[in-house]
Amino acid sequence: MKTIALIGAPIEEGSGRRGAAMGPTALRIAGIDTVLAGLGHGVEDEGDLRPSAASDLANHPGANNLQMVAAFTRALNDAVRDTARKGHVPIILGGDHALSMGSVSGMARYADEVGRALFVLWLDAHADFNSPATSPSGNMHGMPVAFFCGEAEFAPILPKDRPLVDPKRVFQVGIRSVDARERDEIAEHGVNVYDMRTVDELGMAYIMRQILDEVRAANGLLHVSLDVDFMDPELAPGVGTTVPGGATFREAHLIMEMLYDSDLVSSLDLVELNPFLDDRGKSARILVELTASLFGRRVLDRPTRGA
Repeated sequence: MKTIALIGAPIEEGSGRRGAAMGPTALRIAGIDTVLAGLGHGVEDEGDLRPSAASDLANHPGANNLQMVAAFTRALNDAVRDTARKGHVPIILGGDHALSMGSVSGMARYADEVGRALFVLWLDAHADFNSPATSPSGNMHGMPVAFFCGEAEFAPILPKDRPLVDPKRVFQVGIRSVDARERDEIAEHGVNVYDMRTVDELGMAYIMRQILDEVRAANGLLHVSLDVDFMDPELAPGVGTTVPGGATFREAHLIMEMLYDSDLVSSLDLVELNPFLDDRGKSARILVELTASLFGRRVLDRPTRGA
């Protein structure tokens, strides 16, 4: 059994719309702490981060709300590294996907300290490999992968000499919406992309075995970043960036069950949950169920719901 630290990151400034800041509360209401404790894990809720804007940074025309995004990045960079140092598993309750600029950077610092490679499993409809130079919108929730790979150094948000993630150790599954310039960037840097056509052709289990075998062979740590829009919007509508044709309920749970079996996961992001757009908490409950599968609950353990 593990000790899990819940870290709330109520950031919505990276997304360009309001609502994702309510995500951490919705996940708690959906019972994420109770479910994980019920599986035998120790759970410590560290509350929500509330950083002040990074006033040392100037506004940037291509990076909306830079000062608040940077503040969360810095706070998460420290909080996640410190949590991992304790031997705990950080689960970051989001909040939009810009939070991964900080969470993954913090895990990269920890991985560097313990002499292991950090791999990232990016479960998302979007590649998020933009920078201010390539982003059509300037919304920073589309920039975290480029940032933690060192390809979006447009402002001194974190030190330039920080440990970075090798783009070839980033595995993106479920991708189905990529900007034209972004497509060139991910190809140039060697990001591993399994779009939904690849999922349909190869099957989710085959893809996951490939990824897990590579992480295991390198004795790596694995950070999982789960965006609500990874799943089909019919299943999880509570997100501001819905893209049809996402993962099914079974595909998503299969990934989580295989991750649990691997015992390779060191940290987890739950991002882009916007309760204002959700259907009576449906998306929040699904994220909690997927998290339960990642930490050991099996389909055979699920009771049948009453009619």
